[in-house]
Amino acid sequence: MLFISGPRQVGKTTSSLAILPERSSHYFNWDVQTDRTAILQGQRELGRKLGVSPNQWIVFDELHKYSDWKNFLKGLYDVYHKLTHKIIVTGSARLDTYRKGGDSLLGRYFHIQMFPLSPAEFVRTDFSGNTIQPPEQLDDERWNTLLEMGGFPEPFLKNNKRFHRQWSRSRQDRLFQEDIRSLGSMVDLSKIELLAELIRLNASTSLNYSSYAKRIRSSVETIQRWITLLNQLSYCFTIRPWSRNISRSLTKEPKVYLYDWSTIENYGQRNENFIASCLLKAVETWNDTGLGDYGLYYLRTKDKKEIDFVITRGQSPWILIEVKTSQNEITPSLQYFQKATQAPYAFQLVINRPYEAIDCFSYPNIPIVVPAKTFLSQLV
Repeated sequence: MLFISGPRQVGKTTSSLAILPERSSHYFNWDVQTDRTAILQGQRELGRKLGVSPNQWIVFDELHKYSDWKNFLKGLYDVYHKLTHKIIVTGSARLDTYRKGGDSLLGRYFHIQMFPLSPAEFVRTDFSGNTIQPPEQLDDERWNTLLEMGGFPEPFLKNNKRFHRQWSRSRQDRLFQEDIRSLGSMVDLSKIELLAELIRLNASTSLNYSSYAKRIRSSVETIQRWITLLNQLSYCFTIRPWSRNISRSLTKEPKVYLYDWSTIENYGQRNENFIASCLLKAVETWNDTGLGDYGLYYLRTKDKKEIDFVITRGQSPWILIEVKTSQNEITPSLQYFQKATQAPYAFQLVINRPYEAIDCFSYPNIPIVVPAKTFLSQLV
């Protein structure tokens, strides 16, 4: 089985349906009453509807809203796996969020995460199986639309500010009114919405749990739990500091970013968030597809030296990244951390720098300034 998770409205259902053959395919949506009834009748009854033909494609959408979904899938797989059906399960929340009992599905599925659109997707549509690709140019119109409208397909394709505002409001309403409630969590929705707004206003900065707790009038533990919930629902994600081999690094506060960077008003914060989303997508895709063990962190010391991101490979620093809007001079922090970590690659990504047809990864062991357009085109 293949599990596909990711933010609401990122394109999971559309992508799943697009690969289904015209024949021998079935689609079940838990939110549709007739489909829900068919699932609740059990695996045997569902199997009778599917018939005995092998190699059928079956998509279960939002199945995790069913409290016994893991047992249901385990039974379906164990009974019918000899028919070599291809089963796809999609969910708006992370599918590992719903730990409501049932036997383990270990060994019966692979998990793939979907993320908002990234520059590399516009210059190539195939997945080569390599971590780094040759550079290719993305046209300015798509680049600017991606920065302004975000990476969710519908507002990107519409490219209309009025529609974008309506879509963003609707998506957030559904997140709080449906997704959070579907988890069965007892939360104060008004307070968690306030927390989400504070996160939006302070995206790309360190999380100060105590400050948030005072403003929202909740405990630090509650704020930490709610942020974990917002992470699980793909509203935001956090990046923690990397500390091994750096004697004075902080190991406390993570930095927080949004999956939808287009809602961030501050231009510098939005640019950093955009890069963070693209890097997270690359790291998680490499991990999900078995290319290695990668991680995404940031670096900061007590004397305020900091760089925005570090990608690790096999627990060791591999790529250091500093994000700038237009500055073309190497920052001292990038030079410092490149020496301290001995990371093979150190890049200062400049958002407004025109595309250059260079392979960023042909300059190891020295910090260099590169266009963000070029670097991101070499990822996924």
